[in-house]
Amino acid sequence: EQPVAVAGATIGGILLFVLIGMTAYLLWKKFCCLLSYEKLTSSVKTTNASAFFQDQTNPETQLKSTRSRSVPFIIPPKLHGRDWINLTNEEQVQEDSDPYMIPQSGPRSSFHSLAGAYVVGTINPELYKFPEDKSETDFPDGNIGRLWFSVEYEQESERLLVSLIKVRKLQPPADTCSPFVKIYLLPDERSYLQSKTKRKTLNPQFDENFVFQVSSKMLLQRTLKFLVYHVDKQKKHHLLGQVIFPLKNEVLTDDNKRVIWRDLEKENLEPPSEYGDIQFSLSYNDYLGRLTVVVLRARGLKLQEENHAVGVYVKVSLMNHNKIIKSKKTAAVLGTPNPVYNETFSFKADQTELDTASLSLSVLQSIKGEKTLLLGRVIVGPFMYTRGKELEHWNEMISKPKELVKRWHALC
Repeated sequence: EQPVAVAGATIGGILLFVLIGMTAYLLWKKFCCLLSYEKLTSSVKTTNASAFFQDQTNPETQLKSTRSRSVPFIIPPKLHGRDWINLTNEEQVQEDSDPYMIPQSGPRSSFHSLAGAYVVGTINPELYKFPEDKSETDFPDGNIGRLWFSVEYEQESERLLVSLIKVRKLQPPADTCSPFVKIYLLPDERSYLQSKTKRKTLNPQFDENFVFQVSSKMLLQRTLKFLVYHVDKQKKHHLLGQVIFPLKNEVLTDDNKRVIWRDLEKENLEPPSEYGDIQFSLSYNDYLGRLTVVVLRARGLKLQEENHAVGVYVKVSLMNHNKIIKSKKTAAVLGTPNPVYNETFSFKADQTELDTASLSLSVLQSIKGEKTLLLGRVIVGPFMYTRGKELEHWNEMISKPKELVKRWHALC
């Protein structure tokens, strides 16, 4: 038994020694592989990234003239072995060969990391630019100026905050211009806030803030009115244009401040007619067979009773042979003879019906507990029903399809 035990111990010791030796050898080999590298014996012809920018005459890397500012799009060396092609001219950029190259001596630049890469296409930076703001460059013919402002409303303090930013492309009556702006919160036309006067400029930059105190219940009934004036050398004020901005369609909160711009409009300097005037736009889409009416505002209305309980609205009716086809109404505006609406209505009207169709716009006053009173009316249509300005407005609408034609009309 003793010789058998000695033999077993000897064999076990030999096997343990062999196992330890093999483990040590494998660990040593793995460690040496991590520290060693394979020497590169030859370099290959490859497209260096720096050469791509320097040699613009190479036909394999030359881009089209329309994309001369494109940035190369590459793939890493580990994905080599595939036949990548240039995406612009469908020609192979680099020959298939050893995808590695000997590092160059000298200081390391950012382009060395691109060694051995294939150019497979380009990225056009023009596609990733934000859309250009054309509000300061695109001015329509006949433009008399453009005004920028912002509006927000503080619910807790019930304050309307108006920021007057700038005006551009003013058209003054003289060579020089010293503009300022008056801001009204309609229907109150007796009080206003005024900006500072900017001397000798057609493009004044104001950057001024104004505060109006108005309750949240009455806010949507109010309208901002901006009047842009020019002061001459004799200190006389000349109105250059106005902007009317109703608040009823706006979402006004503390965290909703956005920049708004509007083109200046010429104020109607003619005195109101006997029953007042109404301004609206007409447009006809001959392709869709749609007649569109935009009720803008009225002025100089003869209200039967002037108080905040008085509501004034406009009823728009499409008629054919003096028969009402369809009627629509604006929202009522309270307590002012100069209401602002800015509401749009559309009617279905075939082009063959325009010779016998007409539009009736009636301005009505409603008082709680009393009858509705007619303050005035205007009808626009073809020669069968109208004459003068009303006929001219209708004919201009037909001659300019898909274009809004705006005019003032006297109520009768």
